[in-house]
Amino acid sequence: MLSNDIAMKNFYYRFLKLLLFSALSLFSVALLADRTGSPEEKNAKEKGFNAGEMIIEHISDSHEWHIIKIGETEVTIPLPVILYDNGKIIIFCSSRFNHGEETYNGYKLEKEGANKGKIVKLQADGSDDKNVSLPLDLSITKNTLSAFICMIILCVIFISIARRYSRNPNRAPKGLQSVLEFLIIFIRDDIVKPAIGKKYEKYMPYLLTLFFFIFFSNLLGIIPFFPGGANLTGNIAVTMVLALFTFTITTFSGNKSYWIHIINTPGVPWWLKIPIPLMPIVEIVGVLTKPFVLMVRLFANIAAGHIIVLGFIALIFIFGQMNIAIGYGTSIVSVGFSIFMGFLELLVAFLQAYVFTLLSSIYFGMATEEHDNHEKIER
Repeated sequence: MLSNDIAMKNFYYRFLKLLLFSALSLFSVALLADRTGSPEEKNAKEKGFNAGEMIIEHISDSHEWHIIKIGETEVTIPLPVILYDNGKIIIFCSSRFNHGEETYNGYKLEKEGANKGKIVKLQADGSDDKNVSLPLDLSITKNTLSAFICMIILCVIFISIARRYSRNPNRAPKGLQSVLEFLIIFIRDDIVKPAIGKKYEKYMPYLLTLFFFIFFSNLLGIIPFFPGGANLTGNIAVTMVLALFTFTITTFSGNKSYWIHIINTPGVPWWLKIPIPLMPIVEIVGVLTKPFVLMVRLFANIAAGHIIVLGFIALIFIFGQMNIAIGYGTSIVSVGFSIFMGFLELLVAFLQAYVFTLLSSIYFGMATEEHDNHEKIER
């Protein structure tokens, strides 16, 4: 008991030291920014801190990857801009825009308005900045680069593990190999096989890729510095593509029994099918809403986690504008809750990958299930 008490006291002592260190770091950054701020920054401070704008800027996609701001210098990674306009492919670096302050060859990165964050084409004579067109943007954005980084990490990890298995097939796994083997067996035996049945093997590559891509993307999103910090799975376009993959595989995997039960559901009274096919309409709507639910669930949970953490950080600056002492006091609470949310996000990162994979497996199982035995029992 005495050793347990000493261990708990050491834990609390280290936790308080971490909070104090984080708070002091934030204080020093705030004081440095206040001393070295430019006149424009001081004017911005007089106007007030816009928490909503700060949060949206951090969770939205962009054409450059912001690393840190030191005084008046923005340290960013410029990303390639790829535009398709009037049958031509135009490629240049996003640094040409100078963070949206300049135009390049008639193109501009909008900083405000309805096209904020988009690249627009101005009129040739430059007479009217409002009359613009939108070229097809195929650029490598922050989320796109984050997806590439995640895929490279997955390939490096799993190719190296596969080589280790091929070289030492009879040796017990160790290190990262043992952790990933546990996850793979868990996905196969507890998710895929019970949901799909005997035909589970052909869906395993997709479902494993789906799980680990979502899981690693979520983990990278928690890391506050490069190559982390991107809101990849909190982007609804990314979750929509993942949901469309599941929807497409489900649709093409559906057997005869699956489509018969959608179009002519057995056991349903005839007056729900004729003259108005009410039940087939309900079933078809249900088929279309499944990928929509997958898309929104993953997007909403991941984006909400980032917004909550940023909201806690924003409280420091909001209360700091009212009174500097209140801002310093609030920072301790905000940093503490942010650290707690960070640990909670680790659990959410796994749960969201698990839920997306589980629901995809269930949809595949519903599409490939044979209903002959059930129909014979009903008869």
